[in-house]
Amino acid sequence: MTDAGKRRRRYLLAGLAAGGALLVGWGTQPPRQRLHPTRPLALADGEVALNGWVALAPDGTVSVVVPRSEMGQGVNTALPMLVAEELDIGLDAVRVIAPPIDKIYANVTVLRENLPFHPDDTGRTAQGAQWLMAKIGRELGIMFTGGSSSVRDAWLPMREAGAVARAMLVKAAARQWDARVEDCRTEDGFVVHRDGRRAGYGALAGLAAQAGAGIAANDVNLKQPQDFRLIGKPLPRLDSRAKADGSARFGIDARPAGMVYAALTMAPTLGATVAAFDADAVRRMPGVLAVVDVSSALEGRTGAGAGVAVVASTWWQARQAADALPVAWTPGEHAALSSAAILAGLARSLEEERGHVYHETGTQEVEGAVRTVRAEYRAPFLAHAALEPINCTAQVARGRVTLWASTQVPSIAVDCAARVAGVAREDVSIDVMLLGGGFGRRLEVDMVAQAVAVAKALDGQPVQLIWTREQDTMHDVYRPAALARFTAQLGADGELLAWDNKSASGAIGHQYFKRSLGLPGVGPDKTTAEGEYDHQYAIPNQRVAHVTVDSAVPIGYWRSVGHSHNAFFKESFLDEVAHAAGQDPVALRRKLLAAHPRALAVLDAAIERAGQAPEGRAHGVALHRSFGSTVAQVAEVSIEDGQIRVHRVVCAIDCGLVVNPNIVAQQVESSVVFGLSAALAGEITVEGCRIVQSNFGDYPLLRFNQAPVVETIVVPSSAHPEGVGEPAVPPVAPAVAAAVFRLTGQRLRSLPLKLG
Repeated sequence: MTDAGKRRRRYLLAGLAAGGALLVGWGTQPPRQRLHPTRPLALADGEVALNGWVALAPDGTVSVVVPRSEMGQGVNTALPMLVAEELDIGLDAVRVIAPPIDKIYANVTVLRENLPFHPDDTGRTAQGAQWLMAKIGRELGIMFTGGSSSVRDAWLPMREAGAVARAMLVKAAARQWDARVEDCRTEDGFVVHRDGRRAGYGALAGLAAQAGAGIAANDVNLKQPQDFRLIGKPLPRLDSRAKADGSARFGIDARPAGMVYAALTMAPTLGATVAAFDADAVRRMPGVLAVVDVSSALEGRTGAGAGVAVVASTWWQARQAADALPVAWTPGEHAALSSAAILAGLARSLEEERGHVYHETGTQEVEGAVRTVRAEYRAPFLAHAALEPINCTAQVARGRVTLWASTQVPSIAVDCAARVAGVAREDVSIDVMLLGGGFGRRLEVDMVAQAVAVAKALDGQPVQLIWTREQDTMHDVYRPAALARFTAQLGADGELLAWDNKSASGAIGHQYFKRSLGLPGVGPDKTTAEGEYDHQYAIPNQRVAHVTVDSAVPIGYWRSVGHSHNAFFKESFLDEVAHAAGQDPVALRRKLLAAHPRALAVLDAAIERAGQAPEGRAHGVALHRSFGSTVAQVAEVSIEDGQIRVHRVVCAIDCGLVVNPNIVAQQVESSVVFGLSAALAGEITVEGCRIVQSNFGDYPLLRFNQAPVVETIVVPSSAHPEGVGEPAVPPVAPAVAAAVFRLTGQRLRSLPLKLG
């Protein structure tokens, strides 16, 4: 083991020891409640809060707190459905409201699911560690939207909040009628007595808040699936009308009174810093109000790098002045950095380091092996390319900060703003706007730090900071570049006896935790090897390891994270193994999935729906599990004028119990298009420490005329709901690559997929 490997091992052992102490200390304490916040809800006149998730207006309108950011994934519909189901109201009676920054709205699931245990590991160590991480997540109180975790995390607390509110209303009605609680029931926003008396929820709200104050989550029974009236139904989205008529408000739509605009001049190369700038050269340009160096606000804690902002009365004036601002730059320490050098460094690390072994069974010294199959796969850096430009609006006035931001992490944004402005956390308020695309990019708070730094330099005026598309593309925190090597050993009958998988890349968590939370990034990062070590295929001898290589290029969470490239590596190599063994790739998968009937059912559903490929086209198949869900895809592909054309993608998904089938289908379609954009054209390259790509001309997204027909099959399940927003991204690339091999005989081992 290398010295680095020994240090990681010592860190893990120390962490386990500390975890054991925490387990003993916390084991005697009850779980922290998630029903009542420490800060009041922002309610309309006459509304009464029954708990931290539900408030009632006199007209019977139910305000439901949605603690996750709406970025197109449908949380403003799916999460209210959980409350409405238990509260016995229709979705048309719901008004969505934003939460205060409070620990009860923390995303516990996303932290718990980040542990690097194999999914088949259900032992006490895994269970104890997951319990511990859930406790830590609750204590940290990070409000986080990502990891396909919104419904998974809200499934119990939001249903409990609805059920508790319902019990409070029943108790209030019974007290008002001098009746027994057992003689009352609820339906469609009313409490109904067995003798026919009825009382609307709105009329009971005040009494319910008093009469039911002592009711806790463990005092109520949640509905069983057979009794659901809303959950599982394809209900229309609550935000559709506003998005159709233009009244929906995204971050860039913030318009506080007196607002001015800021545009940036940003470092031309990675790691460059501001040496000097001539503010006087632009001060007399039309509308210019101020010139502010925002570099110090970042303090190495955010991904954007150095920059200087110009403030003006209009965005165009600010942009013109920023472009004219003379700035001298000091190059960073990696002036000669290039994609070729980065890839060479990954290859050296694979040769020289053992890496962290995430999963190992059996041995690689297999008797009876008669053939060895080897392959190497590559994936590039990728940008997020969310359509809403990076922006943030901030005001610093009278010792307080106000933010208007489209962010996936409001609690981290508030902490960042407080740090930059030099105020207490309690003196920062945030209006979380709709996100015009997140994909992980808005887990970062670099734009918040910059906007607050500019606002701090103004005299109480709110300022809206907007990046250009070029700045977004060239100053992103990218999906890591990765390299993976595989070796498989086959028996005389073609049986797959052993599987060795070793990969190398940067570790997102190591950078993210440092820049966003100020925490050290050490130890194994599950995202580096997810999708490789945790697959469902029953191979008797396996070893899956990863070598973490520090990335000079800033890296961040990208939709489906490590699964996005590891699924391509793993599924493509399995196809190669099947070919070498003389087996049909689908038949081999079926054999290896015999111990996982749910996964097998997903595969069979996709294959059956896909049928036979039309003449001139071929089908490629991939299966992958991520974020708790299993997805099988069949891609129907042709080659037209030397280019890969994807006509149809059949996608079967088992995501547990489905809250809203319409939203699942929308997310699958979105994921396929997102994944295809990356599979066919996505690539960020580095030359001379500079990002080469700058806009959609050289970093293209899939166009309407290139988009395939997507057919979604939701495999029925009564299991706990699992992730939906990301699991359909990873299988796209390997499915297309498999179809290309059938058509051309070319084995494409690098992303994006390009014919030779």
